[in-house]
Amino acid sequence: MEWYGNMKNEERVSNTGLPGLDRILNGVILGDNVVLQVDTIDDYIRFVSPFCLEARRQRRDLIYFRFADHGVVVPDGTCDHVFELRPEEGFENFISEILKVIERFGKGAFYVFDCLSELSADWYSDRMLGNFFLLACPYLYDFDTVAYFALIRNRHTPFAIDAIHGTAQVVMDVYSHRGEVYVHPLKAEGRRSDTMYMLHRWEGEEFIPVLTSTTTAEILTEVPQPWLDFSMHQRDVWTNSFAQAWDIVSSTTPDRRAAWKGCNLFRRLVRMAVTRDARLMRLVDEYLDCSDIVDIGKRMIGTGLIGGKSVGMLLARAILKSKDIDLTNKLEPHDSFYIGSDVFYTYLIQNHCWWIRRNLRNPESEFVMDEGARERMLTGRFPKDIEDQFVKMLEYYGQSPIIVRSSSLLEDAYGNAFSGKYESVFCANQGTPQERLDNFLDAVRRVYMSTLSKEALAYRAHWGLLDQDEQMAILVQRVSGAVHGDQFFPHVAGVGVSYNPYVWHGDIDPRAGMIRLVFGLGTRAVDRVDDDYTRIVALNAPLRRPEASSEDVRRFSQRSADIIDLDGNRLASRPFQNIVERLSDIPLTVFASRDLALERHLQEMGSTEAFTWMLTFDQLLSQGPFVKDMRNMMRELEDAYEHPVDIEFTVNFTDIDDYRINLLQCRPFQTKGKVLSVERPLSAPSESVILQSTGPVIGGGIATPIDRIIYVVPEVYGNMKVSDRYAVARLIGRLTHLQDRETRPTILLIGPGRWATTSPFLGVPVSFSEINTVSVLCEVVTMHEGLVPEASLGTHFFNDLVESDMLYCAVYPQRDENVLDQDFFSKAENRLSTLVPEAASLSSAIKVIDGADGRDGLRIYLSSDVPKQRLTCYLDSPKE
Repeated sequence: MEWYGNMKNEERVSNTGLPGLDRILNGVILGDNVVLQVDTIDDYIRFVSPFCLEARRQRRDLIYFRFADHGVVVPDGTCDHVFELRPEEGFENFISEILKVIERFGKGAFYVFDCLSELSADWYSDRMLGNFFLLACPYLYDFDTVAYFALIRNRHTPFAIDAIHGTAQVVMDVYSHRGEVYVHPLKAEGRRSDTMYMLHRWEGEEFIPVLTSTTTAEILTEVPQPWLDFSMHQRDVWTNSFAQAWDIVSSTTPDRRAAWKGCNLFRRLVRMAVTRDARLMRLVDEYLDCSDIVDIGKRMIGTGLIGGKSVGMLLARAILKSKDIDLTNKLEPHDSFYIGSDVFYTYLIQNHCWWIRRNLRNPESEFVMDEGARERMLTGRFPKDIEDQFVKMLEYYGQSPIIVRSSSLLEDAYGNAFSGKYESVFCANQGTPQERLDNFLDAVRRVYMSTLSKEALAYRAHWGLLDQDEQMAILVQRVSGAVHGDQFFPHVAGVGVSYNPYVWHGDIDPRAGMIRLVFGLGTRAVDRVDDDYTRIVALNAPLRRPEASSEDVRRFSQRSADIIDLDGNRLASRPFQNIVERLSDIPLTVFASRDLALERHLQEMGSTEAFTWMLTFDQLLSQGPFVKDMRNMMRELEDAYEHPVDIEFTVNFTDIDDYRINLLQCRPFQTKGKVLSVERPLSAPSESVILQSTGPVIGGGIATPIDRIIYVVPEVYGNMKVSDRYAVARLIGRLTHLQDRETRPTILLIGPGRWATTSPFLGVPVSFSEINTVSVLCEVVTMHEGLVPEASLGTHFFNDLVESDMLYCAVYPQRDENVLDQDFFSKAENRLSTLVPEAASLSSAIKVIDGADGRDGLRIYLSSDVPKQRLTCYLDSPKE
């Protein structure tokens, strides 16, 4: 086999404790994984007992992995190393614990495993049982061990059997017939004899070949052989459970189906396919019924869990269905498919990528993958049965655009948003069937690859999640919208939060929620777009804009939109004018308003040929029921979750009163406390103020000493070449992570333009993982004319700010009551070269100022009052 190369050159000794068995197998040698297929555990024990006694005679370490519900299989007093494992806690933890034990005991140890068949019950999947063996067996082989495994015969599908038989060195059937025990070797890799693969009867210490056809046929014909019996439908736990559920749903009355909801089968199906999170299981129990679970099974590709994003979408729709039938009638139907989390593991293991993933979880790797590993992840193959199901799914969708969305186990659950850490990929889904399949497979690979990105792994490390069982399921959704010429897009897309932490005016009630709207696909609503803007709406005051003037409204309106380019078979961005000016089939006035000031100016200039529409969404927000519907929707979801929620949606309109909402996602919103005024007044003498903002200010009200300011000097940064700007970004990542987590200082990070931009011309291109230890983040409007900071509410960047409990503000030095004391920052002592001596060449661009280094022995303090939209950083005498 390719896993092992040539047969090991070992002296044939009796390692089984049964010399007669060793003789018919021509020896069980170091490196052998021995699989016994039995009808009962007692048959397994018959062979394990002498094996254990032989290990003790040879004074070898004998390790017993105990994880099943059946009785102990090793004899008393023979095994000093028993490891109790909990497979129900997930595949990743289970296999990792076993590998650690193998590494600990090193070469030459002997191993006994409980019956593997119980693993498929714990993991609800034969495919994962096969994946386990594909990892454990070669590792044991490399350590020159001998290991015993058992399988209950005729309980498993080829997903398990083929992997186990193909990987083990020795496989035997064990039969009990009329009080006698028989063995039938099926595989003994690298060994042969004239009678090896015949049926053998166990007599005393010998195993005697059965030479008569009568006896052989008599025994084997009494044993079920599923591969010969096509009426037997070889099923595993997964298919049997869903088949039972389907029979109940299709053949019982509603009352009996309701009673079935609380039974063991319902709970097993939920744990198999939906969630094992206790808080989400409460919602599943309350809002999903048995037919919902069966529907999930019908649209599953592979096995495993459907992941957080899928669960959130299904729960949100079920909650609204139970609470608000009028709102439910406005929901666009969904016909999503789910790629189970087991497919992810199978892809990793069969393409030899699992070890890449395991090594990257070590922080010493700095979470950086080499090019060879990247290539392997992005070019791997899928099992044929899975690829066949992909083909059927794509035939179902035809040429409708689809989106392949990450839906990991930890994603979108309580406490862990993972906003933007994993990829979602649009597929325009045009071309020949093979081209569409190839593009889809690439999209799935990209999502899988994103689980190993530096940003995702750093996020997990930051929140202590590296050792948790993180598996990637995938949600495949039809893209909401319609065809308009060579373009496909929805009219409106957006994100919403039921609790609004951005209160820029006294009229705004945070509890009413907020939405962030865009025209076209929702990518601009969830991703921080560097060169454009969106419409932020406080739902109790929808026309109250953050912008201060009509000129600001014009400057900060959305100018481009994302669409599916059908001819180009790709996601594309186009100017709003280019998208709509030739279209007559969209209700333009719902989203756009005429720029009357521009029209007057054009008239004065004698021109009438100009596009004067701008995306304000004013009619949508002031007329019709849309605002009320969105507010009610999020209130109902928040009440059910008992927690603020974060949603993604699209809307397609016939007119202002007639529309369909596609609820794409719902998850707990990771708020950090309440938006409150601080008790300490924001009053400091003007001469002591070194930085002041009058909004936007996002986060919680605080009053705190600042331990360190990291200040990117706008004038210097603006004149740097591109490579040096990236060097500044990387250095900031080092400066913010100098201390360990227990001793991290309170850091105020100040820089020009936008933080975490993708363009170094618009700000400092750090990743969020490079600044996730910062306490206060400040954007200064000094990069160039027309560039302003953007609060980016509802984006992944914004969710990162909230989840990290980071205070955000923007400073406009040219506006009244905004302050950036250039004199203080230019004269303050710069500690950069002390902290990072090799970075001294960048000391003109980055200043690192200690909080105790204020003028005249004063200390640096910061206070914020979010409802009043005010933040002040000032010097004051040190406090006791």
